[in-house]
Amino acid sequence: MRLLVAIPHYFDRARAANPGARHGSLAGDPGKRVVALSSCIAALHQLYGHAQHVIEIATRNAPPANALTSGVVHVVICTTADHHLLGSLPLPSESYTHQQTSADPRLLGFECHGVLRDRIGDYDYYAYLEDDLIARDPWFFRKLAWFNAQLGDGVLLQPNRYEVGPLGLVHKAYIDGDLDPRATSAFQNLDESPEVSAPVFGATVRFRRARNPHAGAFFLNARQMADWVSRPYFLDRDTTFIGPLESAATLGIMRTFRVYKPAPETASFLEIEHHGTAFLSQLRRRSADT
Repeated sequence: MRLLVAIPHYFDRARAANPGARHGSLAGDPGKRVVALSSCIAALHQLYGHAQHVIEIATRNAPPANALTSGVVHVVICTTADHHLLGSLPLPSESYTHQQTSADPRLLGFECHGVLRDRIGDYDYYAYLEDDLIARDPWFFRKLAWFNAQLGDGVLLQPNRYEVGPLGLVHKAYIDGDLDPRATSAFQNLDESPEVSAPVFGATVRFRRARNPHAGAFFLNARQMADWVSRPYFLDRDTTFIGPLESAATLGIMRTFRVYKPAPETASFLEIEHHGTAFLSQLRRRSADT
């Protein structure tokens, strides 16, 4: 497998002390942002890169491991001017490519779309990730391939984003619950094939059309990427789905594919971690007050 991942990254140190900012790029501890981005990049290589081995004690050799789920991983980080934390990352320089732009930071996600488009034909999967998302599932892309083998390339399975925290009232929370249907009705028809199911490891797994298709990420196979790029709205920089960040991550794929997510009872079938506890801590406070 050959995987290309484009990640928008922005951090404005001058505004980092703003406690009311909605997004981490405009607020928060830069040390935490460094940890999040480093974890994001490292996990991609650790789970899907080819440098995975088995240490054989008897022979002192280290033959390759996980050939079925690993391959070549290229990560491109898109930034604006000098508003970034790449110089602080505790990672080797070859673990990512830095693509500097002059883009409005709110539109950096669309610069990532351009990165993916410019490399069509070179990869099996094309991925977009916000810089605080961490993959944890080595079989992630095998699951995507299985899903499309069942239903075709006109459907897209999105992961459920989650947060975990110290053991307490809530251990784990999925953070992209259903939106009001009116929020996406202009872009998708939820009545078209609203649910599918399939047997997996002796259990039935349901997949529902996503009332909230946002995951801060998307993962397209080569055919899907080519399909999206061929659409007249590709790279139109439309920001009408919630805001610029959400639109960059979600609007294009929602307009192009029938988007599904695993149903709540098997939400972990396809998931990705959101670094930190920004959502989880709010849920805990509200639960504690009731």
